[in-house]
Amino acid sequence: MSREPDALARQYWLVKSEPDAFSWDEQVANDVEPWTGVRNHQAKKNLAAMKKGDLAFFYHSNEGREIVGVVEIAREAYPDPSAEAGPWVCVDVKTVGPMPRAVTLAEMKADEALSDLALIRQSRLSVVPVSHEHWTHICALGGWKGVVSR
Repeated sequence: MSREPDALARQYWLVKSEPDAFSWDEQVANDVEPWTGVRNHQAKKNLAAMKKGDLAFFYHSNEGREIVGVVEIAREAYPDPSAEAGPWVCVDVKTVGPMPRAVTLAEMKADEALSDLALIRQSRLSVVPVSHEHWTHICALGGWKGVVSR
């Protein structure tokens, strides 16, 4: 299977948002949005590891519990302007597109190929890495073709 050259260096992620706080529809309307408010040290490390051009699944937590879209990291980690204290960071994410078919948490939990997915193993983290294998598997489940406009 061939991948575009920059895909070899690209990393994949999943970012969670509660739809009543910030929804996929709001992300689409804003196009580029700072991913602020992360207050967990492991999730902060994951944000700091993100590179411009990396891709992330946009996941609705609590209500829906499903992957609904794909975003691209548009700006690497910088100080989170919403933080009152502490060394918290955020990244900017740019809308790439909706997942043609939402992939639910229940579906992912039932899929043996995703048994070690960080979303399942570390369910409380709001930002988690996704392996290339998991990324392509979830994309297939959701009908995502993986085309990124640059």
